Amino acid sequence: MAKPGSVIGWLLAEDDRGRLLEQYKPKYEKTVAHHVTLKTEAERDPLPHEVLAQVVGRTDDESGVEAMVVAIDGSTDRPDGSTYHITWSLGDGRRARESNDVLKERGWEELDHPIPIKLEPGRF
Repeated sequence: MAKPGSVIGWLLAEDDRGRLLEQYKPKYEKTVAHHVTLKTEAERDPLPHEVLAQVVGRTDDESGVEAMVVAIDGSTDRPDGSTYHITWSLGDGRRARESNDVLKERGWEELDHPIPIKLEPGRF
């Protein structure tokens, strides 16, 4: 059984992670660039299915939270009402979950061209 508080979603493939980190240098001290969350508190939930994914935008609160917005099978809308994203980088004392708040409060800027990425179903 999965650990309590586990999260399900998709892990960013290492090749795509490296390529994106070259193209979009992390702005803050701690590079995250790890996964897209589907659901939290998902101890009993099965892993999600494979998806078509694209990085379509970004957000930055200018004080320590940077995230890349992701379209999953054509939608950026997560079932819980938030936005699919990859927390990209964090400043000192900031936490990845704050990306949700930044997206809700500030929205996001669309990229000129969507970037296809490979995501692998996972639990983390």
